[in-house]
Amino acid sequence: MSRLWVTGYRSYELGIFKDDEPKRKVIDSVLKSELTQAIVDGMDWLISGGQLGIEQWALEMGQNLKKDYPGEFQTSMMLPFDQFGSNWNENNQAKLQALKAKVDFSASVSQKPYQSPQQLRNYQEFMLSHTDQALLIYDLDNPGKSQYDYDKIKKFAENHPYPYKLITFDDLQSAADEYQENLNNSVQDD
Repeated sequence: MSRLWVTGYRSYELGIFKDDEPKRKVIDSVLKSELTQAIVDGMDWLISGGQLGIEQWALEMGQNLKKDYPGEFQTSMMLPFDQFGSNWNENNQAKLQALKAKVDFSASVSQKPYQSPQQLRNYQEFMLSHTDQALLIYDLDNPGKSQYDYDKIKKFAENHPYPYKLITFDDLQSAADEYQENLNNSVQDD
């Protein structure tokens, strides 16, 4: 069994506030490529959290890839605590609930609403002990909330066979250049 944890920047950290923004299309392209390779390599479970941004986008992409790879993998949304996202605006809460209803499995690591940072540490421990590797869209030169996950993953990987991959802003820029080149080529082919 191969279980992949995907995490990374929140949407606001990337300055992405609408689903049709060009930056989002590039990230979707990167996620599609990375997740397709993970499926080919035998991923059984795509596991992510419910944070707005990379986590939700990865699960959405996973759901889309199920059409191309039926029955080959499942998706799971693990939340750090009960009532996660309840302080978000109505639109973001609705997005979370809709995605939660689509994934194959969803649960909260803590059955209590947020009480302390320990719940977030427990969540990280849960994710590390229930996955075999991690994919982070995160750049160490541009800190964000995912720094906590990166630090925990890196420390865990020092003593466990736990591979992880970072996709940096340079990688995203290369993907954006390639995406634009493909768009230009498809326009010329018409």
